[in-house]
Amino acid sequence: MINLSFADKAMLHIDSILRNKKNNRSNPANTLHDTPDLSVHERKQSIAMMRINHSGEVCAQALYQGQALVARSSSQYQALMQASQEEVDHLAWCQERLKELQGHTSLLNPVWYAGSFGIGVIAGLAGDEISLGFLAETEHQVTKHLEKHLNAMSNNDQKSRAILEQMRLDEMQHATAAEQAGAANLPTLVKMCMNTTSKIMTSLAALF
Repeated sequence: MINLSFADKAMLHIDSILRNKKNNRSNPANTLHDTPDLSVHERKQSIAMMRINHSGEVCAQALYQGQALVARSSSQYQALMQASQEEVDHLAWCQERLKELQGHTSLLNPVWYAGSFGIGVIAGLAGDEISLGFLAETEHQVTKHLEKHLNAMSNNDQKSRAILEQMRLDEMQHATAAEQAGAANLPTLVKMCMNTTSKIMTSLAALF
Protein backbone atom coordinates (compact mmCIF):
# COMPACT_ATOMS: atom_id res chain seq x y z
CA MET A 1 0.00 0.00 0.00
CA ILE A 2 1.31 3.47 -0.92
CA ASN A 3 2.28 5.65 2.02
CA LEU A 4 0.70 9.10 1.87
CA SER A 5 2.66 12.16 2.93
CA PHE A 6 1.18 14.76 5.29
CA ALA A 7 0.73 17.08 2.31
CA ASP A 8 -1.11 14.35 0.38
CA LYS A 9 -3.46 13.71 3.28
CA ALA A 10 -4.04 17.44 3.80
CA MET A 11 -5.00 17.88 0.15
CA LEU A 12 -7.34 14.87 0.26
CA HIS A 13 -8.94 16.21 3.43
CA ILE A 14 -9.50 19.66 1.92
CA ASP A 15 -10.90 18.04 -1.22
CA SER A 16 -13.39 15.99 0.82
CA ILE A 17 -14.68 19.15 2.49
CA LEU A 18 -14.94 21.16 -0.74
CA ARG A 19 -16.77 18.34 -2.51
CA ASN A 20 -19.29 18.08 0.37
CA LYS A 21 -19.62 14.32 -0.16
CA LYS A 22 -23.10 12.82 -0.16
CA ASN A 23 -24.11 9.69 1.65
CA ASN A 24 -23.28 6.39 -0.06
CA ARG A 25 -25.94 4.20 1.58
CA SER A 26 -29.67 4.64 1.35
CA ASN A 27 -31.48 6.00 4.37
CA PRO A 28 -32.74 3.03 6.49
CA ALA A 29 -36.00 4.95 7.06
CA ASN A 30 -36.81 5.24 3.34
CA THR A 31 -38.89 2.07 3.31
CA LEU A 32 -41.01 3.19 6.27
CA HIS A 33 -44.11 5.38 6.24
CA ASP A 34 -44.12 8.44 8.43
CA THR A 35 -46.56 8.58 11.31
CA PRO A 36 -48.86 11.56 10.73
CA ASP A 37 -50.27 11.62 14.24
CA LEU A 38 -47.14 12.24 16.29
CA SER A 39 -48.13 14.41 19.25
CA VAL A 40 -46.59 17.85 19.70
CA HIS A 41 -44.46 16.45 22.53
CA GLU A 42 -43.30 13.44 20.48
CA ARG A 43 -42.36 15.64 17.52
CA LYS A 44 -40.41 18.07 19.68
CA GLN A 45 -38.67 15.18 21.42
CA SER A 46 -37.68 13.60 18.12
CA ILE A 47 -36.44 16.92 16.73
CA ALA A 48 -34.25 17.50 19.80
CA MET A 49 -32.82 13.98 19.66
CA MET A 50 -32.14 14.05 15.92
CA ARG A 51 -30.50 17.48 16.24
CA ILE A 52 -28.24 16.14 18.99
CA ASN A 53 -27.32 13.09 16.91
CA HIS A 54 -26.68 15.22 13.83
CA SER A 55 -24.26 17.35 15.87
CA GLY A 56 -22.68 14.17 17.24
CA GLU A 57 -22.03 13.03 13.68
CA VAL A 58 -20.50 16.40 12.83
CA CYS A 59 -18.14 15.87 15.77
CA ALA A 60 -17.36 12.27 14.81
CA GLN A 61 -16.58 13.18 11.21
CA ALA A 62 -14.30 15.99 12.36
CA LEU A 63 -12.55 13.74 14.89
CA TYR A 64 -11.77 11.08 12.31
CA GLN A 65 -10.63 13.57 9.69
CA GLY A 66 -8.35 15.21 12.25
CA GLN A 67 -6.91 11.86 13.26
CA ALA A 68 -6.51 10.79 9.63
CA LEU A 69 -4.64 13.97 8.76
CA VAL A 70 -1.76 13.03 11.08
CA ALA A 71 -2.04 9.21 10.90
CA ARG A 72 1.37 7.53 10.73
CA SER A 73 0.41 4.61 8.50
CA SER A 74 -1.61 4.27 5.32
CA SER A 75 -3.75 1.51 6.84
CA GLN A 76 -4.62 3.76 9.78
CA TYR A 77 -5.42 6.63 7.42
CA GLN A 78 -7.70 4.49 5.24
CA ALA A 79 -9.53 3.04 8.27
CA LEU A 80 -10.19 6.49 9.69
CA MET A 81 -11.38 7.91 6.38
CA GLN A 82 -13.71 4.92 5.93
CA ALA A 83 -15.21 5.58 9.36
CA SER A 84 -15.47 9.27 8.47
CA GLN A 85 -17.38 8.45 5.28
CA GLU A 86 -19.85 6.33 7.23
CA GLU A 87 -20.37 9.29 9.56
CA VAL A 88 -21.29 11.29 6.42
CA ASP A 89 -24.05 8.73 5.85
CA HIS A 90 -25.30 9.23 9.41
CA LEU A 91 -25.07 12.99 9.00
CA ALA A 92 -27.24 12.92 5.88
CA TRP A 93 -29.81 10.60 7.42
CA CYS A 94 -30.22 12.79 10.52
CA GLN A 95 -30.49 15.93 8.41
CA GLU A 96 -33.12 14.35 6.16
CA ARG A 97 -35.17 13.30 9.18
CA LEU A 98 -34.91 16.74 10.78
CA LYS A 99 -36.24 18.29 7.58
CA GLU A 100 -39.18 15.86 7.57
CA LEU A 101 -39.92 16.77 11.19
CA GLN A 102 -39.64 20.48 10.33
CA GLY A 103 -36.70 20.91 12.64
CA HIS A 104 -33.26 22.44 12.10
CA THR A 105 -29.67 21.42 12.68
CA SER A 106 -27.66 22.95 15.54
CA LEU A 107 -26.53 26.54 15.01
CA LEU A 108 -23.32 25.60 16.85
CA ASN A 109 -22.21 22.91 14.38
CA PRO A 110 -19.23 24.98 13.10
CA VAL A 111 -18.00 25.20 16.69
CA TRP A 112 -18.45 21.46 17.23
CA TYR A 113 -16.58 20.70 13.99
CA ALA A 114 -13.61 22.98 14.71
CA GLY A 115 -13.19 21.76 18.29
CA SER A 116 -13.53 18.09 17.38
CA PHE A 117 -11.09 18.39 14.48
CA GLY A 118 -8.49 19.88 16.84
CA ILE A 119 -9.05 17.08 19.37
CA GLY A 120 -8.70 14.53 16.56
CA VAL A 121 -5.35 15.98 15.50
CA ILE A 122 -4.08 15.85 19.10
CA ALA A 123 -5.23 12.23 19.47
CA GLY A 124 -3.62 11.32 16.15
CA LEU A 125 -0.30 12.87 17.12
CA ALA A 126 -0.23 10.68 20.22
CA GLY A 127 0.33 7.64 17.96
CA ASP A 128 -1.78 5.09 16.15
CA GLU A 129 -2.57 2.92 19.18
CA ILE A 130 -3.77 5.93 21.21
CA SER A 131 -5.63 7.25 18.19
CA LEU A 132 -7.40 3.91 17.77
CA GLY A 133 -8.13 3.86 21.50
CA PHE A 134 -9.70 7.28 21.20
CA LEU A 135 -11.80 6.06 18.27
CA ALA A 136 -12.95 2.96 20.15
CA GLU A 137 -13.87 4.88 23.30
CA THR A 138 -15.71 7.53 21.27
CA GLU A 139 -17.77 4.83 19.58
CA HIS A 140 -18.53 3.06 22.85
CA GLN A 141 -19.82 6.30 24.34
CA VAL A 142 -21.84 7.12 21.21
CA THR A 143 -23.37 3.63 21.28
CA LYS A 144 -24.52 4.11 24.89
CA HIS A 145 -25.90 7.53 24.00
CA LEU A 146 -27.86 6.11 21.06
CA GLU A 147 -29.25 3.33 23.24
CA LYS A 148 -30.54 5.95 25.70
CA HIS A 149 -32.23 7.83 22.87
CA LEU A 150 -33.80 4.64 21.52
CA ASN A 151 -35.14 3.82 25.00
CA ALA A 152 -36.56 7.34 25.43
CA MET A 153 -37.93 7.96 21.92
CA SER A 154 -41.59 7.32 21.17
CA ASN A 155 -42.35 4.03 19.44
CA ASN A 156 -44.62 6.02 17.14
CA ASP A 157 -41.61 7.59 15.43
CA GLN A 158 -40.43 4.51 13.57
CA LYS A 159 -38.45 6.47 10.96
CA SER A 160 -36.23 8.17 13.52
CA ARG A 161 -35.83 4.91 15.41
CA ALA A 162 -34.73 3.07 12.25
CA ILE A 163 -32.02 5.67 11.63
CA LEU A 164 -30.73 5.56 15.19
CA GLU A 165 -30.70 1.76 15.24
CA GLN A 166 -28.57 1.57 12.09
CA MET A 167 -26.26 4.22 13.48
CA ARG A 168 -25.90 2.19 16.68
CA LEU A 169 -24.92 -0.91 14.73
CA ASP A 170 -22.36 1.04 12.70
CA GLU A 171 -20.79 2.62 15.77
CA MET A 172 -20.47 -0.78 17.46
CA GLN A 173 -18.68 -2.08 14.35
CA HIS A 174 -16.30 0.90 14.38
CA ALA A 175 -15.41 0.25 18.01
CA THR A 176 -14.82 -3.46 17.40
CA ALA A 177 -12.67 -2.77 14.34
CA ALA A 178 -10.53 -0.29 16.28
CA GLU A 179 -10.01 -2.75 19.13
CA GLN A 180 -9.09 -5.55 16.75
CA ALA A 181 -6.56 -3.23 15.10
CA GLY A 182 -4.72 -2.71 18.40
CA ALA A 183 -6.48 0.16 20.15
CA ALA A 184 -4.95 1.20 23.47
CA ASN A 185 -7.15 1.27 26.57
CA LEU A 186 -7.37 4.95 27.50
CA PRO A 187 -6.91 6.12 31.12
CA THR A 188 -10.12 6.52 33.13
CA LEU A 189 -9.56 10.26 33.50
CA VAL A 190 -9.44 10.69 29.71
CA LYS A 191 -12.66 8.71 29.32
CA MET A 192 -14.34 10.88 31.96
CA CYS A 193 -13.23 14.07 30.21
CA MET A 194 -14.57 12.74 26.90
CA ASN A 195 -17.90 11.92 28.55
CA THR A 196 -18.16 15.36 30.15
CA THR A 197 -17.41 17.09 26.86
CA SER A 198 -20.07 14.99 25.16
CA LYS A 199 -22.68 15.95 27.77
CA ILE A 200 -21.95 19.66 27.26
CA MET A 201 -22.34 19.30 23.50
CA THR A 202 -25.59 17.34 23.70
CA SER A 203 -27.12 19.79 26.19
CA LEU A 204 -26.37 22.80 24.00
CA ALA A 205 -27.24 21.08 20.71
CA ALA A 206 -30.70 20.20 22.06
CA LEU A 207 -31.39 23.91 22.57
CA PHE A 208 -29.63 25.58 19.65
